[in-house]
Amino acid sequence: QVQLVESGGGLVQAGGSLRLSCAASASTFSSYAMGWFRQAPGKERSFVAAISRLGLATSYADSVKGRFTISRDNAKNTVVLQMNALKPEDTAVYYCAADQTAGLPVVANEYNYWGQGIQVTVSS
Repeated sequence: QVQLVESGGGLVQAGGSLRLSCAASASTFSSYAMGWFRQAPGKERSFVAAISRLGLATSYADSVKGRFTISRDNAKNTVVLQMNALKPEDTAVYYCAADQTAGLPVVANEYNYWGQGIQVTVSS
């Protein structure tokens, strides 16, 4: 069982930055690919970014490429989503997810473990 806890959300003006962190309880954190998803009101949960278990590969949704960066520190069991140049359309609840795989999943139903979510609000 893996527990994931997100932190770092909040309210920011358009053009600003936020740094989301996800702390994982897994003793074998380096065996998990990690992802970030988001869900805006009235919309389905959507992929944001993913990083492979050793951090050698990453993937991003087109809407965040060039603005968001995903990274991980396997020694600290954490994954970070650095969000720059934020837009009002980035407003959503952001979820951290984990899947014990050597691949790089970008679909929500491939992930077995989820955090509780954290609100990110970008004002115009």
